[in-house]
Amino acid sequence: MRIEFFFDCSSPWTYLAFHNFVAMSEELSFQVEWKPILVGGVFNTVNPSVYANRDNPVPAKARYQTKDMMDWAAFSGIEINWPMTVFPVNSVKAMRGCIVAGEQGKLVPFARAVFEAYWGEDKNISRDDVLAEIAEVCGLDPAVMATRIADDDIKAELRANTEELVNRNGFGSPTIYLNGDDMYFGNDRLPLVRAKLTA
Repeated sequence: MRIEFFFDCSSPWTYLAFHNFVAMSEELSFQVEWKPILVGGVFNTVNPSVYANRDNPVPAKARYQTKDMMDWAAFSGIEINWPMTVFPVNSVKAMRGCIVAGEQGKLVPFARAVFEAYWGEDKNISRDDVLAEIAEVCGLDPAVMATRIADDDIKAELRANTEELVNRNGFGSPTIYLNGDDMYFGNDRLPLVRAKLTA
């Protein structure tokens, strides 16, 4: 079965889903095609209501969503703290970095470290020095990372992934596809994905 996971590290719900999906892939022994995207590009194209909701939140719903996110984080065994330094963050370099890390078979540890830096340690993942630190921790050459994320082929791949998600009727992060057209959106759909994979 082909399994694709489109994601952007700027989303806390994607952090939850990424963490839980990696664990599921290890438990069930399946391979994942990780597809870094820019979720802002998706919102701009097909889902601008996200910005309206962010600018004019329903207070009761916003309070519940915070509780829900913290409950999921506790359930998943990870720590999520709302960033005080910068939100929303420009994740373009970090997501290009995921593609570069993937070339060396290290996308999962790099993406995990990006999530942890932003959602756990309140580090600004748009900064070159933060990405260099993450690269080094993951056994990647920071100088090579800095060079590659500026290369046209990496930029083009990130754009292509984002456009592909839109063209396949995706509207946010994370989005999972099984066998091409069976789409699931969000961390809370993972039990449905598990059910399909174990049927």
